[in-house]
Amino acid sequence: MVTEAIALDAESKARRGFLLALGAYLLWGVLPFYMKAVAHLPLAEVIAHRIVWSVPIAAAVLVWAGRTADFKAAIRSPRTIAMAALTAALISVNWGIYVWAIAVDRTVETALGYYINPLVVVVVGAVLLGEKLDRLQIAAVVLATVAVTVLTIEGGKLPWVSLALAFSFAAYGFFRKTLPIGPSQGFLLEVLLLSVPALGYIVYLIATGQDHIVSSTGTDTALLIGCGPVTSVPLLLFAFGAKLLRLSTIGIMQYIAPTMVFLIAVLIFDEPFGTAQAVAFALIWTALAMYSWSMLVTARRAAATSARAA
Repeated sequence: MVTEAIALDAESKARRGFLLALGAYLLWGVLPFYMKAVAHLPLAEVIAHRIVWSVPIAAAVLVWAGRTADFKAAIRSPRTIAMAALTAALISVNWGIYVWAIAVDRTVETALGYYINPLVVVVVGAVLLGEKLDRLQIAAVVLATVAVTVLTIEGGKLPWVSLALAFSFAAYGFFRKTLPIGPSQGFLLEVLLLSVPALGYIVYLIATGQDHIVSSTGTDTALLIGCGPVTSVPLLLFAFGAKLLRLSTIGIMQYIAPTMVFLIAVLIFDEPFGTAQAVAFALIWTALAMYSWSMLVTARRAAATSARAA
């Protein structure tokens, strides 16, 4: 009876985690629509409002979860503050490139960036942490490199938008692991640090009449305030969902958002998608299939080893 109860509780947690993570990925998948809606507004102002209006939501969730003690301890640590400042800078760069790319009709490149991000993470782990890659992972990285080469030859330059998004997010994830606090506390700390210059910039715009929240239409005001929820809600859903799921499940689910973004870019935004892009994406999808299979095999072996040990 006790074993059955534990199994049911684990299944319930996994189901809840799946729904939370799915909600996050679906929201990230349709985010390009919102970013298109604010494309007529200055990039820096959009980023500033993404930061400022995320603070109350992140704070409310932290209070609701009863994790304020961890946060208070974190803000008393200079090392934690310094690391949070670094991760905050990295995620703000990532946000800025993403918003700009969608505004200038380069959404396909953002999809590619988030597709290759898991493979970049694998390379970062191998180079910086000495993690060993199996044959499938090495082959996946090689295919991704070939895909980038194809796009470079076709376009006459590196697909820097995709690479910048992939590497900035990989760097964010790498350094984010060094923060000795949970994801919700870390997110609040990051946006609080960023809110100082962001709020100062918004006040400057209002004082000089260059803003789009007080001096503009009600639609622009609503869109800028809405930047907070569309930024923080999926991040927090993912943070809570990921804690309840196996890494292999998260690994497969992470392709939901870039796939949605890719389909939106090609089918709705009508962005160019020629032969070179088709070849590159085919290579990336093959690489991701190989990477995912390798990850699943590793997870199954680990589970089998744990079962035998028990």
